Amino acid sequence: MELNGQALTLAEIAAVAFGDLPVQIAPSARPRILASRKVVEDIIARDAAVYGVSTGFGKLSDVRIQPDGLGELQLNLIRSHACGIGDPLSEPEVRAMMLLRANVLALGLSGVRREIIEMLCEMLNRRICPVVPEKGSVGASGDLAPLAHLALSLIGEGEAFFRGERMSSRDALRRVKLEPQRLEAKEGLALLNGTQTMHAVGGLALLRAKRLSRVADVSGAMSLEALKGTPAAFDARLQDARPHPGQKAVAKHLLSLLDGSEIRQSHLKNDPRIQDAYSLRCMPQVHGAVRGALSHCEDVLLIESGSATDNPLVFAESGDVVSGGNFHGAPLALAFDYAAIALTDLMSISERRIERLLNPDMNEGLPAFLARHPGMESGFMIAHVAAAALLNEAKVLAHPSSTDNVPTSAGKEDHVAMGMTGALKLRTIVDLAEHLIAIELLAGAEALEHRRPLKAGVGVERAFAAARKIAPPLTQDRSLSSDIARVAEALRRGDFDSEDEK
Repeated sequence: MELNGQALTLAEIAAVAFGDLPVQIAPSARPRILASRKVVEDIIARDAAVYGVSTGFGKLSDVRIQPDGLGELQLNLIRSHACGIGDPLSEPEVRAMMLLRANVLALGLSGVRREIIEMLCEMLNRRICPVVPEKGSVGASGDLAPLAHLALSLIGEGEAFFRGERMSSRDALRRVKLEPQRLEAKEGLALLNGTQTMHAVGGLALLRAKRLSRVADVSGAMSLEALKGTPAAFDARLQDARPHPGQKAVAKHLLSLLDGSEIRQSHLKNDPRIQDAYSLRCMPQVHGAVRGALSHCEDVLLIESGSATDNPLVFAESGDVVSGGNFHGAPLALAFDYAAIALTDLMSISERRIERLLNPDMNEGLPAFLARHPGMESGFMIAHVAAAALLNEAKVLAHPSSTDNVPTSAGKEDHVAMGMTGALKLRTIVDLAEHLIAIELLAGAEALEHRRPLKAGVGVERAFAAARKIAPPLTQDRSLSSDIARVAEALRRGDFDSEDEK
């Protein structure tokens, strides 16, 4: 992948985060990088007062720094800001973060030397993964603390992972024959200001959420078949009358999953019901709205991936160095909160379908809790309790973090984004949702066992077969924890993706 500051899709980010795709600076980016660096060097030569180049930072921006202290200023910045807390981010998240940072620096608006960007690319290519604690960013001047830990590894300080082993960054760099970088004027600040940590964590979570939103159609279709529901509400004419793109896509997907259903044909003529419950009938509207929210979030991240987010920015054509607020994480913070709320609603409608599958007052003749011997056995009773617990946790986490504000830096940074909190919450909600949808898939597959020998639609039958490769029928009570975990993992792997939705 050649980087020139272009917009990067989530799929492109994932190809580097999870894979071995090499990364390098595009030849077209090199003149811009050199030109912006020359502006910084000219500022140093004439001893001008420019924020972050020859001054302190934040509240201390009115303190002038002498030319012989500019390198030490950047080093002190990195060391002082590296105060993250908590567990390290995963290797894919840190790799995504490094890729995004290298890419926006390649725009040539940051005033760094080419060697700094090349070092990030080489660390990616040689799989040096800095240890970056996940907590400590308020997303004000960007993700200062986590990006500082990334920068520490670049200069041979702090810790890094290499081949699964945690060690000092200097040792890791030595093993791949890389020399630590020596920072010059503005370079530490350019590495720290930006939204790339929240972008990496939230972006990879969003990629999982997009897959999950499609699998929710699969689990919902399976529940509808097991409950002898009708696909009438998925009629294309209904969707054309309210043409939200997500709603139309979900209805089309559901119809393809249900195509060829023997179960539907068995009760088509003698079905006394006029309408299904909302959790079945309104899947296009609810699942579709979730898709719309996730699509909006993806659009925000696409723009952000090719945006200069540090401060000040260097405009080589005019020679101007302009201080602003492009580092502020508000666009991402709001998007992550929106995605978190949407996913929680997806969990909520799935939980209602699980209830209908298990409740003998609602489940169209299925045994209570899908147990073979209700009373003697509890079947899926506590699997639904677990789903309720997952949903409750997601509801708590769906409270927006972007509406909070804790001013920092002696009031200079008096409005912050809390976007990293939003990204971490979104990641957790995705994990909860994957397990809840796994419960619906297992319950739906079990319910279909009681509709045999009739078969469901072709897409539902594919999902049923995928579930049965992981978990056998519940012929007697057993612990379902490992089944749920394995189905959730298979869901992440793509085992439940539909043929027409991959």
